[in-house]
Amino acid sequence: MSFNLRGAIMANIKGSSEQDVEATIVDAIQKGEEKMLPGLGVLFEVYWQQADEQQKDELCQQISQGLQ
Repeated sequence: MSFNLRGAIMANIKGSSEQDVEATIVDAIQKGEEKMLPGLGVLFEVYWQQADEQQKDELCQQISQGLQ
């Protein structure tokens, strides 16, 4: 049996408002639960697919700085 986790997460968050997305991100970070990481990964993927090259560069720079 195959389970499409990405598809399930997308179905769960489809139609979410900006406030819903922010609450999901904040909740996932505050709780620090490993099970929330796939959902954050899908949200990151959605962002990345919509971002232009400048936004991608800025995001990578911010993440890199945060890892110092």
